[in-house]
Amino acid sequence: MADTCGQVLLGSGLTVLSHPLMYIKVLIQVGHEPLPPSLGRNLFGRQVYQLPGLFAYAKHIIKIDGKVGLFKGLGPRLCAGTIGTVVHSKVVQKCQEQGAPQKAADGSLQYVVNETTKEMIARSCATIVTHPFHVITLRCMVQFIGRETKYSGVFDSIVTVYREEGILGFFAGLIPRLLGDVLSLWICNLLAHLINTYAIDDSMSHTGEMKNCSQAVTGFFASMLTYPFVLVSNLMAVNDCGLAGGLPPYASVYPTWVDCWRHLSRDGNMSRGNSLFFRKIPAGKMYAIEQKRFF
Repeated sequence: MADTCGQVLLGSGLTVLSHPLMYIKVLIQVGHEPLPPSLGRNLFGRQVYQLPGLFAYAKHIIKIDGKVGLFKGLGPRLCAGTIGTVVHSKVVQKCQEQGAPQKAADGSLQYVVNETTKEMIARSCATIVTHPFHVITLRCMVQFIGRETKYSGVFDSIVTVYREEGILGFFAGLIPRLLGDVLSLWICNLLAHLINTYAIDDSMSHTGEMKNCSQAVTGFFASMLTYPFVLVSNLMAVNDCGLAGGLPPYASVYPTWVDCWRHLSRDGNMSRGNSLFFRKIPAGKMYAIEQKRFF
């Protein structure tokens, strides 16, 4: 119980600190670009037109809503984090109690598969239970675009979603989110196992640190590969919900998440919002800018 409380407190603190970053990322994901591009330099020192990055976007939000405006949607997100931590802990404990009588050897492939399966079940349960709060969080954020006040308090937002969309409204975008979480977990753990088994010699010094590093690297790689699922999930959570950010011109109305995936893939937008720095302009928009400069 004490461990769970500690995890909740730590998770809540990290959530508060990271919330402005998530807020800006969500607005970029739905296609909100309130600031014009500017001439800057890329990683190689070449002059290119870039869309505003994290800090410029944050200044724009502060200018309109003040510093408090960077924390829209924090309430339901904290609820999701707290409930998710408790559910995850309980499910992991239950899985350990009902584990196989013959335990696999530590470090073996079977051990990795067993532990990853338990973690997958725990994460999936936590995601399903907390997804309604995730949907409300995203909609609170997207209200910035159309200056709506449809979603305010957690309870009022729950009533609004239920009244307008029924139970299914709370689970908009759930399937791609679950798929992304599961794929990311398996890719991360299996890749880390391969690296730890075949690339790191146990007789080397600092073996423990190297294995932890490999876990972090594979986690980052897995998150990059599965980012399109995150993007599609977030777009579907706000799609056609009555907010300006979920309607044209920001987003088409998608019947299913598969239609959203196909549309983004066709337009080359599957990585939109993945980076908050050095944000390139799509080719068509770049051409328009060049035309404006010379004519």
